[in-house]
Amino acid sequence: MENKRLSKMVKELLDLESGEILEKGEIIQMLLQKPTAYKNETKFTFGQRVADKMADVAGSWGFIISFCAVLTFWIILNVVILSRPFDAYPFILLNLVLSMLAAIQAPIIMMSQNRQEAKDRQRAENDYKINLKAEIILEDIHAKIVALTKQQQHLSKKIDEMERIQKKNSSAD
Repeated sequence: MENKRLSKMVKELLDLESGEILEKGEIIQMLLQKPTAYKNETKFTFGQRVADKMADVAGSWGFIISFCAVLTFWIILNVVILSRPFDAYPFILLNLVLSMLAAIQAPIIMMSQNRQEAKDRQRAENDYKINLKAEIILEDIHAKIVALTKQQQHLSKKIDEMERIQKKNSSAD
């Protein structure tokens, strides 16, 4: 019963809106479903968890500061401290290490971002469902308030009419 009323309201709502993206039946079925749950993070594979952790670490101020400290130490060690540096200026070994780090780090961070994007899409879909349901419920409440207002006006008119009749009868006595 409730689903039929909800389906009717969704159809009425969709008739009012232009630029439909989905078919009416698809939207009705989507709204009748419960919001989909977010994927449980414990189901991620070891590689996915490592990628997420690495993206968290690589995108932090701690990583940036410590990375700058290591680079500074490397340069000072090879320019000032060591009499026979293992990586003299122009720091070819340092460039090789940085290139390898970037080559490994970039795809891992992209994997993590893709997974985050999928989570965001799921949240957006759930938000859309919830907002559409809320709009339908508000329209239902509005329709009920309009019906109650009409009923109250009708009853008020009847009461006024009964009062007039009663005043007429009491003045006639």
